[in-house]
Amino acid sequence: MVHRISIRCRSNVRAVQRVAIIGPGGSGKSELARQIAARTGLPVTHLDVLFWREGWTPAPTDEATAKLAAVVAGERWIVDGNFLAEDAHRFARADTVIFLDLPRRTCLWRIAKRLVRDRRRVRADLPDGCRESLDPDGIRWIWHYHRRDRPQVLRLLATVDGTVHRLTTRADVQRFVAMLR
Repeated sequence: MVHRISIRCRSNVRAVQRVAIIGPGGSGKSELARQIAARTGLPVTHLDVLFWREGWTPAPTDEATAKLAAVVAGERWIVDGNFLAEDAHRFARADTVIFLDLPRRTCLWRIAKRLVRDRRRVRADLPDGCRESLDPDGIRWIWHYHRRDRPQVLRLLATVDGTVHRLTTRADVQRFVAMLR
């Protein structure tokens, strides 16, 4: 059972210093990271940039995890992305963990929308030489996230000492951001 889950924002949201954001593809992790950074001045690290290379080739795991460890060792940061097997230490160091637990239809719709919107844009949350696509593997991952990955995420969140926010709607996300300084 997950504890310390809130969707209503309280005063502890205002003083965030180390934020881990997790959720399925298309849930809005990177956008939320940018919004929190704009409100707080915290630096953002996108895990896709650390763990992937041009053409969606995996980066060497030891190299990517070393870079992530250096970020997480800092006092102020936002880290967005999954990669649960590669590093759970960020959740132990985070004072705030945000789980974007949005419906898969919302996530798939957002990815389709991004494909059209960003078709010629370079995005800071993607590695150089990587374009977003709606490939079969990505669709399957999002489709099965609630059944395959979500239980693991919920178990992980039950062990987190920091404040955990499970946001399930766009309104939840907007309320969370509005409460930040």
